[in-house]
Amino acid sequence: MKTPCVTALAFVFLLQMAAAKGRHCMFRLHAEANPRDTTVFATSVRAQFSGKDIAIEKVARISEQDVVAFQPYPAGNGNYGALFQLDDHGRIALDALSIERRGGLLFVFINGRAITELEIDKRVADGKIYIASGLTAADIELMKKDWHLLGEHKR
Repeated sequence: MKTPCVTALAFVFLLQMAAAKGRHCMFRLHAEANPRDTTVFATSVRAQFSGKDIAIEKVARISEQDVVAFQPYPAGNGNYGALFQLDDHGRIALDALSIERRGGLLFVFINGRAITELEIDKRVADGKIYIASGLTAADIELMKKDWHLLGEHKR
């Protein structure tokens, strides 16, 4: 009885490994948290524009798994910006986030670096996130390995 169970468990494990797509680029979107949240749920970061310490949620609301396409463009001085298109899950998450956290901040991290902070000033229902600058050419090359360019179909 042990042999079939071990074989089935090994098969499930191998199937999960085969189905899991290796990602090259990390994309995380964290929302501003309640400053009274404990360290279990929130962490403190220094906001780029205001210079204040702000609590952000430890768990990302949107990740690289929610991105399906992007469009990079040069922003000058070796910097790049990009427009990210989210899948249905990401679009719904961004829509809900833009409604419930209006007036708050979103923090964008790419490949472990804080890229920018975005103020939520209106509802975002189209599933697109615009990053004005802060990306490098290396970031863009890694993104091309994970997502197709807007207007192109993934092969």
